[in-house]
Amino acid sequence: MTGGKENMAYPKELKNSIIAKMLPPNSRQVNNIHKESGIPLGTLKKWKSDAMKKGFSAPAGGRKSEQWSTQDKFLIVVETATMNETELAEYCRKKGLYVEQVKTWQDNCLQANGGIAKELKLARHREKDKENEMKTLQKELQRKESALAETAALLVLRKKADAIWGDPEGD
Repeated sequence: MTGGKENMAYPKELKNSIIAKMLPPNSRQVNNIHKESGIPLGTLKKWKSDAMKKGFSAPAGGRKSEQWSTQDKFLIVVETATMNETELAEYCRKKGLYVEQVKTWQDNCLQANGGIAKELKLARHREKDKENEMKTLQKELQRKESALAETAALLVLRKKADAIWGDPEGD
């Protein structure tokens, strides 16, 4: 169904009801909604994308939760963060999820953030160690340069003294 519908403004109530059909718990496929409503696929996909960007979770399309993107799973974690056990169980029932799945995703999010913090702390510690090692090496280099300069000065003085007074060993 093509024609003038692509540039048409849709009533807000219609748009909201269509979005509700695409998102959980209904999770109807966009193609089926397109066939029923005659609304272009591109428009439906944009509405769904916009809704998900605004924080509505769980992709439609019949995909299993194991195939969801990490962003989709993260949205579920955010959505369920403040729920108690009963609310979480009801939510999961509506979405076709298991409570254990959501808890696993929550743990993964926490570990990911904790892992980054630990890595950052270790990187800073290594950087500090490298800086200390660099300072130690610079001090050692300065000491050796000073010793070399002193030795060179003594050699020059000895040559001058030998030139003025003669080589005492050469007599």
